[in-house]
Amino acid sequence: MIRPVNFSFNAETAVNNAFQVPGQAAGAQENAAGEFDHFVTLLRSKGVDVTVIEDTPSPYTPDSIFPNNWISFHGDGAIVLYPMYAPNRRAERKPHILETLSRKFLISNTIDLTGEENDNRFLEGTGSMVLDRDNKIAYACLSPRTNKTVLERFGSLMGYRTVAFTATDQQGMQIYHTNVMMCVADEYVVICLDAITDPEEHVLVQETIRQSGKAIVPITMDQMNAFAGNMLQVSNASGTKFLVMSSQAYKALTPEQVRMLEKFNGILHAPLDTIETNGGGSARCMMAEIYLEPR
Repeated sequence: MIRPVNFSFNAETAVNNAFQVPGQAAGAQENAAGEFDHFVTLLRSKGVDVTVIEDTPSPYTPDSIFPNNWISFHGDGAIVLYPMYAPNRRAERKPHILETLSRKFLISNTIDLTGEENDNRFLEGTGSMVLDRDNKIAYACLSPRTNKTVLERFGSLMGYRTVAFTATDQQGMQIYHTNVMMCVADEYVVICLDAITDPEEHVLVQETIRQSGKAIVPITMDQMNAFAGNMLQVSNASGTKFLVMSSQAYKALTPEQVRMLEKFNGILHAPLDTIETNGGGSARCMMAEIYLEPR
């Protein structure tokens, strides 16, 4: 997780992120830092190992709090670097972050897809893709930030089957990142199926999930807009699993949905209102999950 130093509303990403709310930036950095620290404290209180790296004031990176978009970590020791839509987000790939991680974890291989930026093709990590790591499936809703060619390149290099589809919000706008509409956990998938309007794609996604052996926990469009799809399952040192989300997302769930999810794992939530309104991302976006072996 990257602790912010310059968090603010990012106009470069707002052009295709309908979750950002302009005019909410007063005190954004101070408030976001407080939300971040509270969130990290909550995770650590449950025994979750969190590697926090402080961002740098320069270069200016207002969205650095969302590291999962530019890097992913894999159990074979590989890291993948991704091509980013907004120029000021490309600057988030700061050397001190990789140096800090390499001192704590074993990195055997770096797969660099960032050259795709030269051809205006983008794939924003585990924002653009929601990975079923157990079954090697990459789900991705296509958008200006998620290019099918780069998605297929990732699948070929990493041995993932890719499942591409189109997902739209209530205004008919393409959903900018897959991880705001679905979350893949060990035994279940939280997903806003209503966002997939093409009948064949709707069936494809549902059948792929069912064939993978995971239960489907559906959420509504309104719940998706409250970031109820932007969740991540994590585990602590003892192997206890938790589903992590924002308090806004948790409050949007029905009691029945909460009971269903709690059959699988505990739920952790923290208030992230400033981060959600200005950044258009939530709890899942703030965590780049690490599958590397520790040194």
